[in-house]
Amino acid sequence: MNITDIAIPEHVEVESDERLGKIRSIFERDNPKGIIVVEDGEYAGVIGEKQLIQSHIDDNTKAAALMKSAPKVDRDEDVREVARMLVEGDTQIAPVYEGEKLWGTITGDAILEAVLENLDALTVDQIYTEDVVTVTEEDRIGKAINRLREHGISRLPVVNENGRLTGVLTTHDIVDFVVRKMDRQGKGDRRGDIDRMLDLPVYDLMTSPVFATNPGEQVDDAVRKMFDRNVAGLVVTPTDSDAEVIGVLTKTDVLRALTYTEQEQMDVQVTNIDLLDTMSREALVQSITEVVDKYQEMQVHHAHVRFHEHKEKLRGTPLIQSQVRLRTSHGQVAGSGEGYGAEHAFRVALDKLERNVLEMKGLNADEEYRGQLLRKLGEL
Repeated sequence: MNITDIAIPEHVEVESDERLGKIRSIFERDNPKGIIVVEDGEYAGVIGEKQLIQSHIDDNTKAAALMKSAPKVDRDEDVREVARMLVEGDTQIAPVYEGEKLWGTITGDAILEAVLENLDALTVDQIYTEDVVTVTEEDRIGKAINRLREHGISRLPVVNENGRLTGVLTTHDIVDFVVRKMDRQGKGDRRGDIDRMLDLPVYDLMTSPVFATNPGEQVDDAVRKMFDRNVAGLVVTPTDSDAEVIGVLTKTDVLRALTYTEQEQMDVQVTNIDLLDTMSREALVQSITEVVDKYQEMQVHHAHVRFHEHKEKLRGTPLIQSQVRLRTSHGQVAGSGEGYGAEHAFRVALDKLERNVLEMKGLNADEEYRGQLLRKLGEL
């Protein structure tokens, strides 16, 4: 199946020198999945809601400073390959080309709508994210924004002082609030308004009640629920309790599942792959494979590596956060770490992953490897 009949010719386009204030207004008026940025008539990048939550940036900032790269897609590209490109590019929209001409756009939503009937073969427990990040009702919006950025996510389940689920805070909630407030305030210095917003409690902006799913629900039903409620994700709760958070299921999780293969070679996906500068994708996959091969009784269905760049630098090299997550026959396991440069961060995360795999119940490494790993971990 390709995207010929899925991609759409309509798209919202701005010049690279367009002001952020105008871009925020476009999101408020048209509610696009993203905006295509062009420079001198040529495609330059995209802007999504994730970029708009950088609240410290004022309205006079140019689009070029906010945009991120997104892969160019051929109009007849395979739908699974496009899903992989969107996930690895950490974007919900990509430009579609017909030959050398920008024809239109493809979105994650369009792909999910096209394959919806085929998603009944999956259940939520097979693809949802278990290592969920939460905030409390009393936490400040500034703290929530930092968590969204640091973990590269779009939603945070909100819990009360007793740890019970009471709401959800999303990037859309924050962007919507900022845009509406800016429209009310009009032109002028907004630094003070932003500072006051960052000091608001999460409770003031969160969405409640929570739209949820459970591990046994079929993925097609969960996705229909997202479309019906116009949300990009659902909180996963136990079947017998709607107050306990055990994970999150997002449209990105579903897109990622479309890329899973039945080949003998392990399926590996890399988000923000453009940060991987000193190490090839092949070397990264080989490093994960070498760890996995030590545990013959553990079948790895999918591996996901994510990179996130911080502002801090050391002699020009940025501080990078990396997370390596495996979906296995023994459940999910992950490791994360930071380092200067993507390769350094990945190695630290892989060390943490090895430690966590070693601690999984019902799983044994060969004794020689176990001894080597324990000595290695002891030196950290």
